[in-house]
Amino acid sequence: MMDLVRALGDRSLERLGSLGRASVMWAAALWGLPRLSELPLVIRQIYNVGVLSLIIIVLSAFSIGAVIALQFYTQLARFGAEDAVGLGLALVLLRELGPVVTGLLFAGRAGSAVTAEIGLMKTTEQLSSMEMMGVDPLRRIVAPRLWAGMISLPLLTAMFNVVAIYGGMVVAVEWLGSDVGSFWSGMQDSVELWEDVGKGMVKSVLFAIVVTWIAVFQGYDTDPTPEGIGLATTRTVVTSSVMILAMDFILTLSMYGEFK
Repeated sequence: MMDLVRALGDRSLERLGSLGRASVMWAAALWGLPRLSELPLVIRQIYNVGVLSLIIIVLSAFSIGAVIALQFYTQLARFGAEDAVGLGLALVLLRELGPVVTGLLFAGRAGSAVTAEIGLMKTTEQLSSMEMMGVDPLRRIVAPRLWAGMISLPLLTAMFNVVAIYGGMVVAVEWLGSDVGSFWSGMQDSVELWEDVGKGMVKSVLFAIVVTWIAVFQGYDTDPTPEGIGLATTRTVVTSSVMILAMDFILTLSMYGEFK
């Protein structure tokens, strides 16, 4: 029994220590805005984590929008309400699926890449070499990736919403024959800027902070071995996905639930 209590205590202390190190690293990396000389580093990372993620975001968005429109039209047609396809599609995407699916895809593609890259730098002692030369690796390596992730994910979410709505329009209007005027007018009349678009983008910003924080910390704190890099990459994807889903429930409850 005492061994079990001791093991639980050691594990709890280890988790608290990891949270403390992650908080210190995050605060130190984001202590100030990037200097003018460091903007090229941020722009390069925006390309790596944002632009290179566009293909999977666009393809996934079009497919998801098309499937949602097909399902909505099939069910709403039973009640003669197929004109509400556009409104239902927009609300589901802007409030929920846009931020959540984009965050999950971003964690799987960009988050894992950031963790592996920083972990490889630690394994090959590049981070230690920077410290010996008087270069702060938190500001040179970690901070640009944090800023790039927090900038890229909200933009990717907006792109996901636009492409998904277009994919839904193609299926509902071009394929199933829904009225194009009703598709857009229902969306324009009922979708609110802050209540639907704004709160969805707030979710994406919070997801961006959490995902990039987890990704850079797992890479920076990994064991400098090939096995350590693999485990850190897996933890990044799993932890980020769980955090996104848990945060989405809490945020949705606070934004749209009866307790808001």
